[in-house]
Amino acid sequence: MPDRAPQPVDRQLPTDEARDLISLVRDIAQREIAPSAAEEEDAGRFPREVFTLLSDAGLLGLPYDAEYGGGEQPYEVYLQVLEELAAVRLTVGLGVSVHTLASYALAAYGTKEQQAEHLPAMLGGGLLGAYCLSEPASGSDAASLRTKAVREGDDWLITGTKAWITHGGIADFYTVMARTGEDGPRGITAFLVPGDTEGLSAAVPEKKMGLKGSPTAQVHLDGVRVPDARRLGDEGQGFAIALSALDSGRLGIAACAIGVARAALDEAVSYAAERRQFGKPIADFQGLRFMLADMATQIEAGRALYLSAARLRDAGLPFAKQAAMAKLHCTDTAMRVTTDAVQILGGYGYTADFPAERYMREAKVLQIVEGTNQIQRMVIARHLVGP
Repeated sequence: MPDRAPQPVDRQLPTDEARDLISLVRDIAQREIAPSAAEEEDAGRFPREVFTLLSDAGLLGLPYDAEYGGGEQPYEVYLQVLEELAAVRLTVGLGVSVHTLASYALAAYGTKEQQAEHLPAMLGGGLLGAYCLSEPASGSDAASLRTKAVREGDDWLITGTKAWITHGGIADFYTVMARTGEDGPRGITAFLVPGDTEGLSAAVPEKKMGLKGSPTAQVHLDGVRVPDARRLGDEGQGFAIALSALDSGRLGIAACAIGVARAALDEAVSYAAERRQFGKPIADFQGLRFMLADMATQIEAGRALYLSAARLRDAGLPFAKQAAMAKLHCTDTAMRVTTDAVQILGGYGYTADFPAERYMREAKVLQIVEGTNQIQRMVIARHLVGP
């Protein structure tokens, strides 16, 4: 059966422009994404035309400067856009978050010349980005990455393999972290690599439990030649850039997780009101009502947490600890809420005829991407008691 339209959320938005933006996103989501979401996820089809539409509507560069085609929206607003998209289809919400992550290094650390040359196409020119940090042997231990960039005149030759790359094989540009110096975090540099560069290729996409419409693949770089003009930041600054990007990216994952949880709650509430047992709707049974109440409370708490972290970011204050907390809490909430939704639907929840099982499979990956939740706990603890 088709997915239900997500119920509107009573949002506190800072401006009339932000309210209009959320309304636009809801309209696009319902007209262009929702009708085919279940079918396309089942078929493993990536909706590139949706991302083209979002780019044309100015929704792929929301938190970046208007000077380069961005929307110049605060993270407080941008994250709520992600939630709206993920509530309809996680492949789209997560894809926008990853594109924003891939654009971050240039937007935050690029020179004015680099930004003027590349950002307009990245933010509003229909391009789609990917972020390349993880490798087959370095996931959580990202500072041990082995991909190397060797200087040759005015160019760099990059060789290595990146793993678990969202949009791998279909991205128009890749933000690549490669080793240019000593072992450890100080020897890593960031590069902006065009997707059609000779020597860059992608493996067959991974066969995943969920999120099947979003391609995840290894990306191979075989002597990929990149001019020094595409180096982002200073030599050896790449790991600091990567971590800074991930602080913001984790907020994107948190917002997407609340979107998925919200979709699962809406499905559970609607089903409970319609399904009758023992002569009355199952929503009349206290045990089930308490489950729904707990699900709704966890979702509201998660949204409040990611918005609190976003407001710190918007104010220019430290937010890394709060970003880790938001990613941890919101993705764990998504897992709990989607599991409870399957339970409420009973046998139907375990079938592909209803979207609850898809939401549960999708929620699992959010506890893993952009730093596992065990890594988030390490980050939080480091802020509390030191390294």
